[in-house]
Amino acid sequence: MATTIESTPAMVSKVYAAMERNLKVVRRRLGKPLTLADKVLLGHLDDPEKQDLAPGKSYLFLRPDRVVFQDVLGQTGMLQFMQTRRDKVAVPTTIHCDHLIQARVEGAQDLRESLAENTEVYDFLRSAAAKFGAGFWGPGAGIIHQVVLENYAFPGELIIGTDSHTPNAGGLGACSVGVGGADAVETIAGLPWEVLYPKHIAVYLTGRMSGWTSPKDVILYVAGALTVSGGTNAIVEYIGPGARTISATGKATITNMGAELGATTSMFPADDRMSTYLRATARGDLVPLIEKYRHLLEPDPEVEADPEKYYDRVVRLDLSTLEPHVVGPHSPDRARPISKLAAEVADAKNGFADQISTALIGSCTNSSYEDMSRSADVAEQAKAHGIKAAVTYLVTPGSEQVRATIERDGQMQSLLDINGTVLANACGPCIGQWRRAKEVSAVPNTIVTSYNRNFPMRNDGQPTTMNFIASPEIVTALALAGRLSFNPLIDALTGADGEPFRLDPPRVAPEVPARNFDRGHATYIAPPADGSSVELKVNPDSTRIQLMQPWPAWDGRDFTDMPVLMKTKGKTTTDHISPAGPWLRYRGHLDKFSDNMFMGATNAYTGEAGKGKNVLTGQTGQPIANSARYYKSKGIKWVVIGDSNYGEGSSREHAALSPRLLGGAAVIVRSFARIHESNLKKQGLLALTFPDPADYDRIREDDRISLVGLKNLATGKPVECRVQHADGSTETLQLNHSFSGPQLEWFRKGSALNLFHGGTAPAKPRSAARKKAKKPAVKKRSKAVSRKTSPARKPAVKKRSKKVTRKASPARKSAAAKKRTGAGARKTSARKPAAAKRRGRR
Repeated sequence: MATTIESTPAMVSKVYAAMERNLKVVRRRLGKPLTLADKVLLGHLDDPEKQDLAPGKSYLFLRPDRVVFQDVLGQTGMLQFMQTRRDKVAVPTTIHCDHLIQARVEGAQDLRESLAENTEVYDFLRSAAAKFGAGFWGPGAGIIHQVVLENYAFPGELIIGTDSHTPNAGGLGACSVGVGGADAVETIAGLPWEVLYPKHIAVYLTGRMSGWTSPKDVILYVAGALTVSGGTNAIVEYIGPGARTISATGKATITNMGAELGATTSMFPADDRMSTYLRATARGDLVPLIEKYRHLLEPDPEVEADPEKYYDRVVRLDLSTLEPHVVGPHSPDRARPISKLAAEVADAKNGFADQISTALIGSCTNSSYEDMSRSADVAEQAKAHGIKAAVTYLVTPGSEQVRATIERDGQMQSLLDINGTVLANACGPCIGQWRRAKEVSAVPNTIVTSYNRNFPMRNDGQPTTMNFIASPEIVTALALAGRLSFNPLIDALTGADGEPFRLDPPRVAPEVPARNFDRGHATYIAPPADGSSVELKVNPDSTRIQLMQPWPAWDGRDFTDMPVLMKTKGKTTTDHISPAGPWLRYRGHLDKFSDNMFMGATNAYTGEAGKGKNVLTGQTGQPIANSARYYKSKGIKWVVIGDSNYGEGSSREHAALSPRLLGGAAVIVRSFARIHESNLKKQGLLALTFPDPADYDRIREDDRISLVGLKNLATGKPVECRVQHADGSTETLQLNHSFSGPQLEWFRKGSALNLFHGGTAPAKPRSAARKKAKKPAVKKRSKAVSRKTSPARKPAVKKRSKKVTRKASPARKSAAAKKRTGAGARKTSARKPAAAKRRGRR
């Protein structure tokens, strides 16, 4: 039976009814008023009676309503789903082709070239979606987050997606969380999704925005207040009377960029602005249900009345006094009001380039009808004075629906009239998919964008590019001036007649079009009712798609005398560990893609990016991936040392997959970002932290690291780390970890997905209990591809398989018997009786 993909009234009713049942149990157990995040998260508990409920400590086991994949992680997602041997996704699932389209000339041409260059990937994703029962949004449909907002999101829905900006759907009241591919794959295979119970942060809004101030300025202000790590393992709720003055798409802008705080997600309570948007996007039939269940979709009255009593932290913001903000460069929390930017530009110590090279608006964060209307208003003012953009001005519609509607209603023409170039409905420059002239980007230069992320090398692969983020209307004004120091609130432009003039604040724009949205060109393909006969499109000689084999299980031995592959210094995002840009085309071919591992990370010993010393050969200046491959060829495991908030940014699973492939055993850091820590664990790597951040400084370039006592690895028990220095001296450190009992099985078995096969696979979900699990076949091609992809791993599997059986199983039994700290654990051997009762969908 096919899984219903659309958010129909019947589906939404079931979600709300299940939430109602679960929350009766939760309220009885907790006996206190509930925040919005608690209502939605705990309303989706797999086992509300037995689940431990300690924020910041317990791991929740939840049943998401929807899983969404973008086309890059969709490749590895489908490849990993094949390893589960399931024949159909267990929850509504869609795949969105948005990451592979590179910005080169203009939208139509760029889309044609992408279709020609990425046909192989698109064919694989299309066939995998059809075979396994997922919806497929083809190239040109739009950016995943905008398409989800327009078609699937609704208040109270629990969504997980393989992109860090999945929280965009929080603008419609969904609890929408970015995750790694393994999390998504386990969920579509029928298992509960596991997440650390987030702490609670509230942003209490009062007043109303006016003039140049926009929803973008709310999140830019909050980013400055909370920093890029201030929201880690927390959900940020925007509450208060001011929240109800912001449009649904404005709310989405705010929750989208909540990813830059490190937050699990961000949310708004249901309100009339959301209903307005649902009606305009042909989902008005959901509004009566939302009204009926409004008590599930907003904080309890006591919570909003006294937020400091119920949240771990409260940020209060009066929208009436909020000034437009600009953040950057190189970090989204380097924030200031625009009135202070000119002074920073004038200060030579900052090294800011005043002349703007390119201005870019749109993206998943800021391409709504409201955004484009306000930008078009600024453009029309310029046109009336006879001037155009002084710099290259690029416009990215977030979806085909937005593109078609602003073309119909005239906003697009207004932007074209000031020399704007409309790009494809895709991520484009926001994620580094931008073919930019090197003579411009290879020298220090300033770009201004309405995007969400601005780490070095993020947009064009060049560390010399400085990205300053602001609202689309502010970016448009800066494009007209051509100067970063321009403040449209007080500074004048010069018209074609030589006379100075000041821009007026953009007029209040409609939240939705008067005639509702134009859907544009259809690119969605629904799956067939039965996809069992669909052939998966995989070329055995492909350089783009490589079938994946299960990782070998842990061999039961300690990791000893490991070299330090790299010690990263400062900001180490997943973009630094696993760069995108031109490498995106190889995301489906893990071995080829892994040649970029740590290419953007700064070596703490040399200051070089992506290069270091091969301590076995003594060669210096070696690409990090080359040294890793060399160590692996010698059978030597290695370790990486990292700085604070290691792995922030994108949910990029390859930043964990590549280290696993190339022989890594552990990553030891001052602190982790949430998604990356989970990704490392899922791939069977040890994610460890220094108890004292200063211990980071103890690790030297030629050290050998040993992690001992791993047979006794247990929840809450430190890992002993012996450091052997080259001068013969030694040190012993006790490293921390956050593995729960069930998560330790991921390490022992080699990965989380290995629970699906190789001995103690988890029981099938109820929906598949009567079906015999079948391994998806790749007709006439699987053997050829397997022969081509497996040799690198086969020797290790053969060598270790006996040891796992003989030595590792007692340790597993011992660990499984220990008291678990996170209730509702996955289907491991110690939990079969409980798991058997809960394995079906609600």
